[in-house]
Amino acid sequence: TQHMAGRLAEAGLIVEVLEKQVYSRADGRFLPDRYIEGTCPNCGYDKARGDQCENCTKQLDPTDLIGPRSAISGSTDLEIRETKHLFLRQSALRGKLRAWILSKTDWPVLTTSIALKWLDDGDGLQDRGITRDLDWGIPVKDGERDWPGMEGKVFYVWFDAPIEYISATAEWADAHGLDESAWQRWWREDLGAGDVRYVQFMGKDNVPFHTLSFPATLMGANYDGKEPWKLVDYIKSFNYLNYDGGQFSTSQGRGVFMDQALSILPPDTWRWWLLSHAPENADSEFTWENFQAAINKDLADVLGNFVSRVTKFCRSKFGETVPEGGSYGPAEEALIADLSARVENYARLMDAMEVRKSAAELRAIWAAGNEYLQNAAPWAAWKTDPERAAAIVRLALNLIALYAGLSAPFIPDTAEKMAEAMGAPPLWPEDVPAALERLAPGHAFRVPDNLFEKISDEEREDWKARFSGKRD
Repeated sequence: TQHMAGRLAEAGLIVEVLEKQVYSRADGRFLPDRYIEGTCPNCGYDKARGDQCENCTKQLDPTDLIGPRSAISGSTDLEIRETKHLFLRQSALRGKLRAWILSKTDWPVLTTSIALKWLDDGDGLQDRGITRDLDWGIPVKDGERDWPGMEGKVFYVWFDAPIEYISATAEWADAHGLDESAWQRWWREDLGAGDVRYVQFMGKDNVPFHTLSFPATLMGANYDGKEPWKLVDYIKSFNYLNYDGGQFSTSQGRGVFMDQALSILPPDTWRWWLLSHAPENADSEFTWENFQAAINKDLADVLGNFVSRVTKFCRSKFGETVPEGGSYGPAEEALIADLSARVENYARLMDAMEVRKSAAELRAIWAAGNEYLQNAAPWAAWKTDPERAAAIVRLALNLIALYAGLSAPFIPDTAEKMAEAMGAPPLWPEDVPAALERLAPGHAFRVPDNLFEKISDEEREDWKARFSGKRD
């Protein structure tokens, strides 16, 4: 961070500004941006913070807020004091930033629209303060030299934090006893990063920092062509996930928090709901009714019930080994063709980072197996044609092994349980027909415990009341 600031100063992209900042007389300190609350002048949200409104995503300065108050004490006994700070001249890089953003024709509309909005709205991209009066943080320095007039100040978190992506890589290299080239080949275009595909995932409120401020830092640091830093290739941004009619907010204590969530249900249930309802095209909302329906139908019924029925039926009729006998007919050939097409589409959607559509395709793959099993009815075939029943069950057991590999990105713990039960590690199927022959006759398996328990109406109502939006 100090190195980057020094490079930006050399480029003439840092200016000193006598700035007015908020001082809390009640708290006896300058208040960091996020320690100031008030009403957003843009949308009227009454709990906006001093750096950004989480409701409309507008980037703010503390002095923009209407009716500001201390988030520490709630005191409105605030005053404005003058203090000198460093500003990054983002406005000087507006043309470069625009050309770079417009070159990313594959970016999601959400990412590009937010970036261009910040670039063009009002007076356009504004210069941004990069230092603060705090007693914690990275001390302000010009490279390794002290910065006159900046004693006791630290770099602003949104200037420092993205640079720490690079620092974290350097720390990784150091922890493994590697030299500088090990991390530089990931971050320097002139030192090997030309073959790196750099992808970021974030909520839409963080898009301005990663499409404008951080790229401006990296571009500016390469003012003389001597430090060509790797810029992000793709930013997968998400809209907001709301909670039961309002917003999740860790700072406000509203919503189900991870420690609480994991105390009542296993991680895969939360993973599945969150990914299958990813707010890609619009905000989405968590409700307990929707959550219950998704877990009960998708996980317990479509996937869990299939695994249970197949393994228990096989154990009762053939033992805990893959049965031999019989051959595949038109129904099996149709299923294999359908699954081959679906797996190809699933892979395409995953590569495109279409999370919600990928989850829907995975569910359709599970459902195809269920439909096949229901129509093939091995329990009926067993009475008249045991070899036919054996062929059906053999394919169904191979489907479980296939599902383990396909499901791992979404429900990894459950995928591992399926794989362990089938005695075969979860593998991505490069060839679906071959994958469905993976468990040969005689291969041993075991009947797993139920993969998912259904959520009862009583549990749903209990949790709805318990997690009413405030932490315990």
